[in-house]
Amino acid sequence: MLLILRAILATLYCILVCIFGSIYCLFSPRDPRHVATFGHLFGRLSGLFGLKVEVRVPADAAKNGNCIYIANHQNNYDMVTAAKAVQPRTVTVGKKSLLWVPFFGPLYWLTGNLLIDRDNRAKAHGTIAQVAEQFKKRDISIWMFPEGTRSRGRGLMPFKTGAFHAAIAAGVPIVPICVSTTSGKINLNRWNNGHAIVEMLEPVDISGYGRENVRELAAHCHELMLAKIAELDAEVAQRNAAGK
Repeated sequence: MLLILRAILATLYCILVCIFGSIYCLFSPRDPRHVATFGHLFGRLSGLFGLKVEVRVPADAAKNGNCIYIANHQNNYDMVTAAKAVQPRTVTVGKKSLLWVPFFGPLYWLTGNLLIDRDNRAKAHGTIAQVAEQFKKRDISIWMFPEGTRSRGRGLMPFKTGAFHAAIAAGVPIVPICVSTTSGKINLNRWNNGHAIVEMLEPVDISGYGRENVRELAAHCHELMLAKIAELDAEVAQRNAAGK
């Protein structure tokens, strides 16, 4: 019964945000400031799901300037966890088919996010140059999920190199964002689903990397995130056990 109630309320909330958000964005379409605004609005659903989300962003995060944020991609709950950490003037990169998702697709495009054709490998490679060019044109940061798909409980999956090629081409740092494990830990028929932690790490300097060692950069970031996620999971387990 609780699951049904939450599903109805969450669906109504999302539809209203998408409809009124799309109308609001028509007055300043494709403005990258909108992405953080609506990301944080979707993040408010965490309370409805009985999930306490702590976001840890360094006080001096603004010093990162334009950068590429990379985050682990677990499941649909990323919409209420990772979304809370989206920074001002940051847009995401999503597949072109998102445009046709009812209600959400138009909002996703109008807020200024980038759409790529993942089914066309030639176009996807060309997108790296386009992503790099966006930094100069729009004064933005870009959020990407380097795993390329949801992990769905399989842990941090191997990284694809697109985000790292783009960072090298644009000459911007990479900022990892780690979300503690939520897969298999949220039961919508349960009032309290415990804690989740979202933490932004220090920027990774890419100046020592080039196209020839981009995989080393990807492996380095993977290692950093894997260690941090394990640390966050241990902290969450301790908190949940203590009932705090």
